[in-house]
Amino acid sequence: MSPYAHDDRVMVSPRYMAGAGDRVADVIGPLIHLFGWKHEHDAATGHVAIDSPDASLFVDFAPLHPRGQWLTVAHHEPYWEATFSRQAPLEAVAAVTQALPQLLGDVRHADRIPITDMPLDQLAELNDWSAEDGALTSPDLYCRLQHTPGQEIAWQVEHVYFEGAPLATFTQDTPECLVRNFFAHLTAPMAVERVFSDIPLSTRHGNSALITPVRGSGVNPQIHHALAQLDRPGRPGRRR
Repeated sequence: MSPYAHDDRVMVSPRYMAGAGDRVADVIGPLIHLFGWKHEHDAATGHVAIDSPDASLFVDFAPLHPRGQWLTVAHHEPYWEATFSRQAPLEAVAAVTQALPQLLGDVRHADRIPITDMPLDQLAELNDWSAEDGALTSPDLYCRLQHTPGQEIAWQVEHVYFEGAPLATFTQDTPECLVRNFFAHLTAPMAVERVFSDIPLSTRHGNSALITPVRGSGVNPQIHHALAQLDRPGRPGRRR
């Protein structure tokens, strides 16, 4: 029996076990409100189509996508594409979309929207992920970033619970800074906030993630979560 009601807000870590969450506004809102990108919104389906001012970049949010790829970023010349599933944490997706204007030279909010220059292998080491045979793998072995240079899909983020739908894919000409930003926010140790019912069932009923309450902890929810993390026993299969 779960100690949480469906509408309880909780903190979850690791992030790749938390599901998308409900902060879609962080993903598409800044492009529209901070940078003035053109957009069309279908209220009936929730579909949002966004174009950059020079029409070189396109962001498509389709919450009813039949294959679960609910957000696509595409660039025209050269053509590249990044796709994100409805299980990808929106914090990591927003780290990609909010960085797009800087690719086009719009640096008005660059101080508030950092783009990491740390290489992927260093990001992995920083967060205790292992590197082997072109793959970066999470400590619990549930999530990995596979790099296949020369293939159409050059980077793919996979999760064992969602084998049929990768969390994210990036074609070979995608600027690596976007991959780095996604990976940095996917692997960050800080917990993310979710409505309990939005957390994937595999996470709710498993023992691989840590879930703590937002309310009633007596201290800041992030601090409470971090302290609870310290009390967790070691898990078998952890790589170092």
